[in-house]
Amino acid sequence: MRRERELPAITDTQAFGRELAELLQPGDLVVLAGPLGAGKTALTQGIGAGLGVPGPITSPTFVLARVHRGGRVPLVHVDAYRLAGMADVDDLDLDATTEEAVTVVEWGHGLVEQLADEHLVVELDRRDDDVRTVRLVPVGPGWEQRLADAA
Repeated sequence: MRRERELPAITDTQAFGRELAELLQPGDLVVLAGPLGAGKTALTQGIGAGLGVPGPITSPTFVLARVHRGGRVPLVHVDAYRLAGMADVDDLDLDATTEEAVTVVEWGHGLVEQLADEHLVVELDRRDDDVRTVRLVPVGPGWEQRLADAA
């Protein structure tokens, strides 16, 4: 899997999420970083589709976290935008699901990394021409190896 890629349309972002889902397993933490409109929720929709999660995946902005079951691995989708710090993260009790699910956190950079020894940061951006770019940043030797094996 290439670590950097251009995603010309939102459907490409979703397709990339489906491709990324093939690498995901229970206990994985994926931290999505990028500005508003960069495609974080669209990427998560693709991840959910790739995991076989039924039903729509929408931004959990107002509920903070949603658990989607029914796929090959449960998906926990978190929006950390309104979280003020570790106390707020602890209140979500994400530790209870991290071992059995794939946890995807929007706006979580700098807040949730301690939930797992290793994690994957997905940096998304949106250029002026609406083309999105994605960059995978593995944190830990396990993710380094997984990405190398998928290349």
